[in-house]
Amino acid sequence: MPRTTSLELRVRYAETDKMGVVYHSHYLIWCELGRTDHIREGGMSYREMEEAGIMLAVAEANIRYRAPARYDDLVRVETTLTDVSSRAVTFDYVISNAEMGERLATARTLLVALDSTHRVVKLPPEIRVRLEASA
Repeated sequence: MPRTTSLELRVRYAETDKMGVVYHSHYLIWCELGRTDHIREGGMSYREMEEAGIMLAVAEANIRYRAPARYDDLVRVETTLTDVSSRAVTFDYVISNAEMGERLATARTLLVALDSTHRVVKLPPEIRVRLEASA
């Protein structure tokens, strides 16, 4: 069974639109927060990965919105690393209201490995093993 990590955050006023609803692009930021925490909790920081010469770039992002998050809501982002291949990783996310349990959105991102010149490369074996172990 894949490992799932959880992160909670409070919706800030700056993340909402005139109607008091979280603007749709902020969900991708929350996914990034969940993803970097998931990697860190797996025993490696994203900074360490970059220092080893590997960056992960979002190549695909898919979000399904189900209900609105609003100012001052406590939101939970559950993140699961669902696939590690030679050149890419896939994360799934469930974003919910932490107090009510209501599912707000589900998302998936596919990230490709890049070197320092921004070329797609294979994940180095030591990084791939660490990512697979955190899945």
